[in-house]
Amino acid sequence: MDRFNFHDKIALVTGGSRGIGKAIAIAFGEVGAKVVVASRNVNLLGEVVKEIQAIGGNAFHVKCDLTRDEDIFNLVTKTTERYGRIDILINNAGISPWLKKSEEVTKEMWEEVIQANLLAPFLLCREAGKIMMKQNWGRIINIASVGGLIALPRQIAYCATKGALIQMTKVLAIEWAEKYNITVNAIAPGYFATDLTTSMRASDTISKNLLQRNPSRRFGEADEVAGAALYLASESASFTTGSVFLIDGGMLAS
Repeated sequence: MDRFNFHDKIALVTGGSRGIGKAIAIAFGEVGAKVVVASRNVNLLGEVVKEIQAIGGNAFHVKCDLTRDEDIFNLVTKTTERYGRIDILINNAGISPWLKKSEEVTKEMWEEVIQANLLAPFLLCREAGKIMMKQNWGRIINIASVGGLIALPRQIAYCATKGALIQMTKVLAIEWAEKYNITVNAIAPGYFATDLTTSMRASDTISKNLLQRNPSRRFGEADEVAGAALYLASESASFTTGSVFLIDGGMLAS
């Protein structure tokens, strides 16, 4: 179990105020990592920090709007000022703000999704990566989606950015493996019971169609992603890089 000892590690989790990000942040707190949680919602972030501290963990939060480049750089700065390093980066934050036919998508809508789902993760990978290079050790985990591997109707920008995030993961993995001892992997969740799928789950028709495509016949729970994140950040995954871990209830296997 020493391979899952995180007591000397600093983990930065974006989108950590709720859903999958919150579950991952708490999981790292449970195994002894010092956790930095970031999102736009300061009140919810404060609650997550309290939950981690209640189980004996060490955590603090930073308000970060991923549509603002200055917030991204500030997040990295605040983390290093507090803990001196970044060992693990979880790029979890992302948006899927609408379901629209492709011909109805505006340039502004497209740019909003690209900024949050692709540009922000790249900037965080780049800035945290520079720190990890100096340490000669690092773990980066990008939360992608099954939408990055298959087509989801009326989610063109979301699918495009998640597909690009997977490719970005692979490029960084091959560039940073040997010289810097940094692994870069992606997790591709299927449909989970989170805020991102609230409108879909509220529709009986959409919900039924989604579950018919899933052999498990249910939505995933946020905690079911945390274990994979812990594995990919651990020494047990030191030879795993450039991979995409599907956590989709068998959706892509059917």
